[in-house]
Amino acid sequence: MSKEILMVAEAVSNEKGVDQEIIFEAIEQALAMATKKRFDEGANIRVVIDRITGDYESFRWWDVVGDDVLAELGTQFTTEEAHEKDPSLAVGDTFEEHVDNVAFGRIAAQAAKQVIVQRVKDAERELIVNRFKDRVGELLNGTVKKVTRDHIVVDFGDNAEGLLPREELVGREIFRINDRTRTILMGIRDDTRGPQLLVSRISPDMLIQLFRIEVPEIAEGIIEIKGAARDPGQRAKIAVKSKDARIDPVGACVGMRGARVQAVSNDLDDERVDIVLWDDNPAQLVINAMAPAEVGSIVVDEDSHSMDVAVDADNLAQAIGKGGQNVRLASELTGWTINVMTLEDAEEKHQQEASGIVESLMQGLDVDEDVAVVLVEEGFTSIEEVAYVPLEEMSAIEGFDEDIAEELRARAKDALLTMALVSEEQLTSTEPAEDLLGMEGMDQTLAYQLAAKNIVTMEDLAEQAIDDIMDIDDMDEERAAALIMTARAPWFEEQGE
Repeated sequence: MSKEILMVAEAVSNEKGVDQEIIFEAIEQALAMATKKRFDEGANIRVVIDRITGDYESFRWWDVVGDDVLAELGTQFTTEEAHEKDPSLAVGDTFEEHVDNVAFGRIAAQAAKQVIVQRVKDAERELIVNRFKDRVGELLNGTVKKVTRDHIVVDFGDNAEGLLPREELVGREIFRINDRTRTILMGIRDDTRGPQLLVSRISPDMLIQLFRIEVPEIAEGIIEIKGAARDPGQRAKIAVKSKDARIDPVGACVGMRGARVQAVSNDLDDERVDIVLWDDNPAQLVINAMAPAEVGSIVVDEDSHSMDVAVDADNLAQAIGKGGQNVRLASELTGWTINVMTLEDAEEKHQQEASGIVESLMQGLDVDEDVAVVLVEEGFTSIEEVAYVPLEEMSAIEGFDEDIAEELRARAKDALLTMALVSEEQLTSTEPAEDLLGMEGMDQTLAYQLAAKNIVTMEDLAEQAIDDIMDIDDMDEERAAALIMTARAPWFEEQGE
């Protein structure tokens, strides 16, 4: 029997590629289960196998519990029962004794087989997870093992399989069994069939990794990939930057006669790839990303994180791209919202905005149109800018002097003060009720802000949803929820009565 155990451990270990220790533990567990069946009541059994000789010993053990506890039959001793075995035993100790070994026969072998199979599966699962857990985002080479209607199973060797869903394929790709393919590892999903490697061919990371393979300068760190955006199977844009001024990053990625970019394109079902020169200036980056369309003018709105890009009317279709593809990819690559328009539309929009600003300045500063137009032409877009611009900067405007500059700044500050007073008057026009003012978590400013929204009493607040008060200054969901629940507290008290 000892030799048979050693033979089983060695054979299974070699076949499944797992440590023999795991096999020994599985056999010990199986023998313990078989031994346990010999007892009518429950029993705690452990089996220890000598890893060298294959000999094994079986032990039964009991936990010692206090006399005031109802001991479980077969697995626990009261202190009185324990002292009959060994007077030195105390609560919390364990009493153990040898029992006869069960033979490693057919029944034990069958039980061991089941345990071994499960333990081997667990070990294989752990090996695969450990092998790939730090490789998410890497490019994997594999062989198509199975093709179904919903997905493709890719074999990566050593019992590791990847699941490639149909929606993660590029374009109209068709795969057959034994085809070689490259995929990007997106994550690991564990299920009853074992760990499943989730892979994709449409991720922007796929494009990046392919360029790392084809362009040595990227692998060496001389050229840096700053970002990528894809319309899988159709078109992609990738932004690159060189750390060496002597190397052209775009040329290096394109390669001699386009060989490098073509190799990447071929691997992605002839997906067209635009190489974009990265620029730390967002406006210039957007101009580069809009290629091959030529940008006539660009207006940056940092508040909305958007840009108005103007092009010639003849160039508009190219700038937008088929189905908005070009501008969409440029927007994804740069992280800016891009609004494409003709130069004529851009000029008209500028004129409308300028007219609105002129009207605002005329009313706010009580000046004529000529003065407001001069301010707009000098770059002023609001009364706040007029109020706080350095005096020397405004007095340097042609036709202005220090007296005019001081007068304009004074009028701007008066206008801002008037607007603030009007806002405060509107805010305080409705008085909050005493119960709202005295509510826990409430302050006077917040109470008046709520009152301005016709939320005057605690009852009014209790009837609100979180979204109804989220537009109040410095309000967040957690605070809104807490205030509403406090206001609703009387409801629950009434129900309790």
